[in-house]
Amino acid sequence: MSETMADFSSELNNSMRVINAGDMVTGTVVGVSDTEVTVDLQYFAEGIIRAADYSGDPSFNIRQDVEIGAEVTAVVLRMDDGHGNILLSRRKANEILIWDKLKELLKNKTHITVKIAQAVKGGAVAYYEGIRAFIPASKIALSFIEDLETFVGREVDAIVITADEENKRLVLSVRDVLREKAEEEKAKMVSNLKVGFVTEGTVESLKDYGAFVGIGNGIDGLLHISQIPSDKRLKHPKEVLNVGDKVKVRVTRIQDGRISLSMRALEEEAPAEELVEEKVVLPKSEKLTTNLGSLLAGLNLPEE
Repeated sequence: MSETMADFSSELNNSMRVINAGDMVTGTVVGVSDTEVTVDLQYFAEGIIRAADYSGDPSFNIRQDVEIGAEVTAVVLRMDDGHGNILLSRRKANEILIWDKLKELLKNKTHITVKIAQAVKGGAVAYYEGIRAFIPASKIALSFIEDLETFVGREVDAIVITADEENKRLVLSVRDVLREKAEEEKAKMVSNLKVGFVTEGTVESLKDYGAFVGIGNGIDGLLHISQIPSDKRLKHPKEVLNVGDKVKVRVTRIQDGRISLSMRALEEEAPAEELVEEKVVLPKSEKLTTNLGSLLAGLNLPEE
């Protein structure tokens, strides 16, 4: 098959273009050494990116983190590095391009994965595509973590909560992702419940209008004061219940994720065959916790 001029149009266009210092260019990695990366720019000279100009991440390893054939965008530092090559900086290009991406991640609340690099005062530091990110101590887990050093080296899922390009300030939250996952798991478990389900629960808190009873796996329901058996009209659930009491309840209503419980229904209705509570096996986390169930246990997620 004969080649035509159209087949060489891309090469011709590239050979005629002019590259200047400060330009942003894209090429393909064709070589990796201990100190630099060689990039094919489809130009008369190859591009060279020194290790220090490739990434700002202290854990960056040029041999492990750069692959032959990868596409790289970089800024031209000098047209001649002293050896006839074009000196490039991927790090500088990334610092220019990354903030638009980070703002998009912030807007869409997209999950990203980062590795905790170090513990610092008030939180921890991680790097996302070479950009230093801060994770406040209050945003690294669902509960208070006394020793943040235990997180160093761990990969975590997070979302961007601050992307301040002007001050080069990137802040992440792991807690928001964990809460989202916990809420999803809780909603899934609630959807598996059926009206009529009978179980033993634990009184978690008392309010004027009733008691909140935990029925397992971090799920709780409202035991309205009218559904608490008593020989007299109750003014407050504390007259017959205490926090920590074990009570037998029946699920009487499930609506919009809210569960209504009753003790009185067990007395007023003829005994029915109790439903066996299905055991939900949760997958073990490879990241922050040993078991998501441990996060959910006794968890009463507050509304924002």
